Amino acid sequence: MRDQDDFLTIGRFARLCRLSVKQLRHYDDTGLLPPARVDPATGYRYYAPGQARDALTVALLRDLDVPLAVIAATLAAAEPERAGLLRAERDRVAERITRDRARLELLERLAAGGGLPGYEIVLGREPERRLVVVRAVAGPGELAERTGGCVRRLLAGLQGTPWRLPLWGLFPLDLAEGMRIAVGAEPAEPVMPVEEVEPDKAGGPPGLPAGLERELLPGGPVVETVHHGPYSQLPLAYHALLAAVHERGLRPRAPVREAYLVGPGEAPEQEWTTRLVVRVEERTEEAA
Repeated sequence: MRDQDDFLTIGRFARLCRLSVKQLRHYDDTGLLPPARVDPATGYRYYAPGQARDALTVALLRDLDVPLAVIAATLAAAEPERAGLLRAERDRVAERITRDRARLELLERLAAGGGLPGYEIVLGREPERRLVVVRAVAGPGELAERTGGCVRRLLAGLQGTPWRLPLWGLFPLDLAEGMRIAVGAEPAEPVMPVEEVEPDKAGGPPGLPAGLERELLPGGPVVETVHHGPYSQLPLAYHALLAAVHERGLRPRAPVREAYLVGPGEAPEQEWTTRLVVRVEERTEEAA
């Protein structure tokens, strides 16, 4: 058994490791950094000098706002695994920074305009459209990634098939976990109506590559606007569009349609142009 002189009091150990006594007690209570010895008579905590490296690691990672659960897993892991855990935390921080940068740009645009930016809201009619689409399931924080994946899958599936610009994004009115989204295009040649399509022997729509489906977008009255700028600022356009729908006493019908008129690879993101379209109905007393 170690001699008492081999241990450090909690106060001395805290100063050595740039932690407070309160923090050390908390890390003991949570099992993150228990003392090497607790006096059974007094309850005093004592730490071994060899615990200093782990304690300094805890202090460093807490200064970086790394969650306690991740720190605990890092301390318990072998060296190669520690690197992987820290890289994963780095990636999470990078994703958070990207989201925060998008929020900052939104606030800057709001502040520069003295409030909510103005959008021209147009009441019109949209023709019926028969699209070929690919679908995905996404959460609110995954929309950009999943939509981009749909675009890539759609363009790969349409190789050799003439289609008309623009691409269309189809989204639910309510953003929620597990929502179904789609990206589609209008074939240059007429396609068979959805209701007349019979599955082929493999169970899929005839004449379409695997993963592609047909989608009928009904025509009728719509409310629409045009957004100029990056996709991360589309919430501003949605705010203006849906506010106008409700202020006019109309009932929006899913899906919300995004037509990508100018996008990545065609212009700088501040010049990207997206048309937002919501099909509407007169609000009846039963539907109100």
